[in-house]
Amino acid sequence: MKRRPIGIVLNGVTGRMGYRQHLVRSLLAIRADGGLRLADGSRLWPEPVLVGRNEAKLTEIAERHGLTDWTTDLHSALAREDVEIYFDAQTTQRREKAIAAAIEAGKHIYTEKPLAVDLAGALELTRLAAESGVKTGVVADKLFLPGLRKLKRLVDAGFFGRILSIRGEFGYWVFEGDWQPGQRPSWNYRAEDGGGIVVDMLPHWQYLLENLFGPVRTVQCVVATHIDRRWDENSEPYQATADDAAYAIFELAGGVIAQINSSWTVRVFRDELVEFQVDGTEGSAVAGLRRCRIQHRTATPRSVWDPDLPSAGDPRGEWSEVPDNQEFDNGFRAQWEMFLRHVVDGEPFHLDFAAGARGVQLAELGLRSAREGRRLDVPEL
Repeated sequence: MKRRPIGIVLNGVTGRMGYRQHLVRSLLAIRADGGLRLADGSRLWPEPVLVGRNEAKLTEIAERHGLTDWTTDLHSALAREDVEIYFDAQTTQRREKAIAAAIEAGKHIYTEKPLAVDLAGALELTRLAAESGVKTGVVADKLFLPGLRKLKRLVDAGFFGRILSIRGEFGYWVFEGDWQPGQRPSWNYRAEDGGGIVVDMLPHWQYLLENLFGPVRTVQCVVATHIDRRWDENSEPYQATADDAAYAIFELAGGVIAQINSSWTVRVFRDELVEFQVDGTEGSAVAGLRRCRIQHRTATPRSVWDPDLPSAGDPRGEWSEVPDNQEFDNGFRAQWEMFLRHVVDGEPFHLDFAAGARGVQLAELGLRSAREGRRLDVPEL
């Protein structure tokens, strides 16, 4: 079978997400399965070009996976004619300049979110990409989680009737770094380095809400830096200047209300690290990373609140499980395959820079709402 190679610059591959999800579980997994089947029957074969700032780490990753193509010089990688795609998994503050260079080099671009540090930068990158004619994509991995795909199946089938509200809980306890190492890099907690849970998570909630339930029309947000002293990767204490928790209410088109809490300072007492409950006139669902459970109106028990008596029954046992009915691939890989087919076969792909800019917009408005203490409209871009 004919193999069609495609050079892909992976910038930021030494980071946790760039390495684990994008290199190993996406592009190398595609290679392990013999390549990605294209419309003409040939197999697309990703050829990663690893880019980063730490030569030792790049060498170690390349040797571990039998790769030979790596460099610390981004511009030389972008100048190569055999490279067609640029991917960015750097810290947010480094992303905009690198993407602009990739656009100038005529490369198609796929990037982690957020697209830029602010809306002005995101819109400028969107404009530059449109003018140059390159194809663009922004990671929206949570749309491809099994639990959320089951939830989308319910929405499309009309299971809920008229949707009334969505309640989301995301987060876990990230250790401060003194007595146990933190699970996230220290820059996440420094606003001056582009950190903060709002800029990290509100772009996720924007594309989830928009693609599952409808566009976000207003946002009201309260943020906090609950833990203001943490310890970095060298066990040195530092002042945490970025928000580590956000409590947001969104009004969607059609009047649906979504309330989502995001926190790195919460201990988990739920089945999964993220869960969404959707309530509608005909039924409700609770969806997480993998599971999705439902309760139809015809199976809804008659709850009676009596604080003087112990709770009767098993509330969780009165919900039924939505079956998989299919095999769910890694969400990052699923979106990579969509983008690769978009670049090579011209298949539709709506998670582009314009979509990414809407995520940046919502994060920016969320932070402004918190500063001003009021609800803000979300203008159409």
